[in-house]
Amino acid sequence: MREDAGPDGQEAAPPSRPAVAPARVSRQKLTFLPVGLIAVLLATWLWFAQADLDALTRNALSDGQVTKALWQHIELTAISTFLVLIIAIPLGVLLTRGRAGRAAPAVMAFANAGQATPAIGLLALLVIWLGIGRKAALIGIIAYAVLPVLSNTVAGLRANDPALLEAARGIGMSPLGVLTRVELPLAVPLILAGVRTALVLNAGTATLATFGGGGGLGVLITTGITSQRMPVLVVGSVLTVALALLVDWLASLAELLLRPRGLEAGP
Repeated sequence: MREDAGPDGQEAAPPSRPAVAPARVSRQKLTFLPVGLIAVLLATWLWFAQADLDALTRNALSDGQVTKALWQHIELTAISTFLVLIIAIPLGVLLTRGRAGRAAPAVMAFANAGQATPAIGLLALLVIWLGIGRKAALIGIIAYAVLPVLSNTVAGLRANDPALLEAARGIGMSPLGVLTRVELPLAVPLILAGVRTALVLNAGTATLATFGGGGGLGVLITTGITSQRMPVLVVGSVLTVALALLVDWLASLAELLLRPRGLEAGP
């Protein structure tokens, strides 16, 4: 008789593995999106190649205006995201440490107010306060995108198993060591999800920077609307959507690569 047989002589069923949720980002999704973006951009280029553009449209799209607006938009997105990260992640860590946690509700309410305020209204107030320029646009974009990273950092750190943290302290790790080697690695998936959301928000909100003199692809969109030139509007809109989707794809790739290997779904 086999050792793993049951009391009635029948072979006991092997223990079943616990169900593991599949990864939120798949390699198929990472492949499909860039192919779709290339197809959309190629279709837009072919449309412009055969379109009959008038003098006003050619003037709005010539002399590197499109490249300049695109580069300004990328700069606004990159700088604002970097500042969001260096503000929200350390602040989220601080709000989960000891007595500082008492201030978490007030800080989260303040961050929530920044995102709940209409972006164009917030930008208008900042322009009145700081004047026209990139500074007002950057502060408005940052205020609008801090909440996802901050809330996900706090939630990720608070969701850690206390038994794991106690075991880390029990083997002699310092509080800083527990934070950097246990807590933050376990919270990485939630933090990266918040960063991904902030990136997409920044790429979209940066179109409003044009109303505060910050430049970006919003210049092409507003020019196309005010001058009633559909080609200019199409260029600005397509590039804005393509940039937001590209940023989301890059964030998805980072989420897949930086995810701790021990948290991946098993076979």
